[in-house]
Amino acid sequence: MDQPPPISRRNLILGAAAFGVPAVLAGCGSDAPSPAGQGGGGLGTVTIGSNASDEIPKKTLETVVKGFTQATTRINTVDHNTFQENINRYLRGTPEDVFTWFAGYRMQFFAEQGLAVDISDVWQEIGGDYTQAFKDQSTGVDGKQYFVPFTYYPWAVFYRKSLWRERGYEPPATLDEFTALARRMKADGIVPIAFADKDGWPAMGTFDILNMRINGYDFHISLMAGKESWTDPRVRQVFDTWRGLMEFHQPAALGRTWQEAGQSLAQKKTGMYLLGMFVAQQFPEADRDDLDFFTFPEINPAYGTDSIDAPIDGYMISAKAKNVEGAKALIKHLAQASSQNIATKLDPGTLAASSKADTSGYSALQKRGAELVSKATHIAQFLDRDTRPDFASTVMIPSLQTFVGKPDEIDPLLAGIEKQKANIFR
Repeated sequence: MDQPPPISRRNLILGAAAFGVPAVLAGCGSDAPSPAGQGGGGLGTVTIGSNASDEIPKKTLETVVKGFTQATTRINTVDHNTFQENINRYLRGTPEDVFTWFAGYRMQFFAEQGLAVDISDVWQEIGGDYTQAFKDQSTGVDGKQYFVPFTYYPWAVFYRKSLWRERGYEPPATLDEFTALARRMKADGIVPIAFADKDGWPAMGTFDILNMRINGYDFHISLMAGKESWTDPRVRQVFDTWRGLMEFHQPAALGRTWQEAGQSLAQKKTGMYLLGMFVAQQFPEADRDDLDFFTFPEINPAYGTDSIDAPIDGYMISAKAKNVEGAKALIKHLAQASSQNIATKLDPGTLAASSKADTSGYSALQKRGAELVSKATHIAQFLDRDTRPDFASTVMIPSLQTFVGKPDEIDPLLAGIEKQKANIFR
């Protein structure tokens, strides 16, 4: 299988102007199908394959789809990780008409394999609702569109404001300050950094941010594209730095889900958590105003804090869709600002992709999240979305889990990654 060309650097540099978000905003589960839309319009039945298996995202999708009256809809919700790990087999088998997926490289990969429907005609209608950057992230290597952005969210270091006020903690600006803060938390009897990697992907976020902070965005994206060696001293420095932080991480991470780690933050058992803004889903509604964050601190002054992960989630139509007309009508509905307004209201950890969405009702956390994205010079989509899906799932998940379990054995680990990378990126 040939590797599709990576998204150009131009498309991935999504600063304030590109994302179109003002700094201060103006305006799993069961595999059983679950009924959602009961419209019963003239377009028959549209099926949706969904990875939104957590309670809040699942309810959000069901609520948004209920507003779609042109067809009857049926949602097949599959555990998030299971869906992601089996996506290739799923799309080549008997997929639903519409499926949840990710923007950028991961979208391009399956479009290039002929597993998705060209929806350029849909974009002719909805294009005015999105910035060029979102359109770029929805465009295949052939220049056609295959994806409709729905929501996105930044990754940052989250904490509870009340705990920090009580203890007198301040957000760190450098790695030395971050380490000193973690040491202080440990002395106070608090586990400094919530951490979980039972699901395989959360540790990718730590790797991403350390690599971008140490080696810069361009090197990170080049590494993800298979163009750099994993035995490069620059990559080893990332793992050395991470190993130095391990004493502050929540222990036994391989047996813990991200939800459980998020709950430990909500319960003030841990002091910080590097995760996507969706961590807010694990907080009781009454406590969400107590959640805040800072961007991961500077390590290399040459790059400062210019890069973050801010993945975009959305929808595609499978090439084997039985009801393409109904599927296109549904994704037009999902592209509407009114649909995304419902999503961001129900899910406190997301931001609307549509530039016409009403942001006046955003929570303080959502406004801060949009501000963080708007100020970033470089936006990555996350490790398992910026590289080949087979490399992410078969090489990086087990490799990072091995590192988390045995952080002192770096050289053989990196040699193993490089060997497997060479076979995959041929």
